[in-house]
Amino acid sequence: MEALEPVRADPARSAVLLDIDGTLAPIVRHAADAHVPEATRSLLIAISGRYGVVGCVSGRRATTARQIVAIGTIAYVGNHGGELLRPRATAPEIAPELAAWAERVRDFAAEQYTAEAQRLRVRSEDKDAIAAFHWRGAPDEESAAAMVQEIARRAQEQGFATHWGRKVLEVRPPVPLDKGIGIAMLLVGADVDAAVYVGDDTTDLDAFRALRSRAEDGALQSALCVAVASDEAPPELAREADLTVDGPAGVRGLLEALL
Repeated sequence: MEALEPVRADPARSAVLLDIDGTLAPIVRHAADAHVPEATRSLLIAISGRYGVVGCVSGRRATTARQIVAIGTIAYVGNHGGELLRPRATAPEIAPELAAWAERVRDFAAEQYTAEAQRLRVRSEDKDAIAAFHWRGAPDEESAAAMVQEIARRAQEQGFATHWGRKVLEVRPPVPLDKGIGIAMLLVGADVDAAVYVGDDTTDLDAFRALRSRAEDGALQSALCVAVASDEAPPELAREADLTVDGPAGVRGLLEALL
């Protein structure tokens, strides 16, 4: 409660920003099965009516993120900062440099999704300008991971950027792209003094750093970075966090405290 006090002090001038997978929604074997528990969703609805800015920041497409959370009155930053879907908007704003690479990324992903990759149960996810390859839950995760390592090597040879997450490889355009950029885009012009960001993976470190940079520059009076603990969380996440909670259940407790 003490750590949250700067955010709770004036909700109308505070921002609540959250990752989705592993934070609001438990990690599941197949990414398409992810969902936010109704108890968590109800809390988030209440928070959206009280706080000045409420947004979910995801590696998924912004429209997919909205479908998972199922709240249309908050903002969604998608594709690791490449998309911004504003509250009640029907379509996301997409960074032009990202959109320009979309066809090349899709073509590469189609080439890599070979019969062998499918036999090993590597799963391909189309995120428009980003392609993801998952191996969580494959019958032979070691062999599937080796296949994905080979896909990463080919991607780098062809000039794409690669990024690793929790049992997932993302093949991205070679343009600046991270959750910190997305947060900066979301908060432009927002009349907030304090912000909290909650996340569980390496990509959330960029969001931590972006919030702290805004605080150092005077754009925010207070920035609180919260790590979500799990067996797969990178060690540096807890090291850089101001506060740690235990899994999505801990996030639910944090949301209750914000109310």
